[in-house]
Amino acid sequence: MLDDIAVQVVEVVLALALYFLPAIIADRRKRHDLLLIALFTACVGWTGIGWLIAMRWAFLPNPPVDLASDVVRKRRVLSMRAFSQALTDRIARRADRRG
Repeated sequence: MLDDIAVQVVEVVLALALYFLPAIIADRRKRHDLLLIALFTACVGWTGIGWLIAMRWAFLPNPPVDLASDVVRKRRVLSMRAFSQALTDRIARRADRRG
C-alpha cells in the first residue's frame, strides 16, 4: 500500500512538472514575465494549444528593457510629423487660394 502511494506521488509530481514545463523553461532562461507564463499555463495549458503557446512563449527572448518608453517616443515623433505635414499642407492651400 505504501508503495502504491509513493508511486502515485511520483506520478503526480512528474505530471505537474510536465504541465508546468513552459514555466520551468522560462525560469531557466531568466524570462522577465515568468509569472505571466506560469499563470497562462495554469489557466489555459489544459487545452493543449494553450500549453504549446506557453512553450513557444517561454523560448522567446526577453523584450528590450525600455520597450514602453520607446513606443511612446516613436508615437510622439510620428504624431509630430503628421501634425507638421498637415500644417505645411494647410499653409500651401492658403497660399494657393491667395495667389
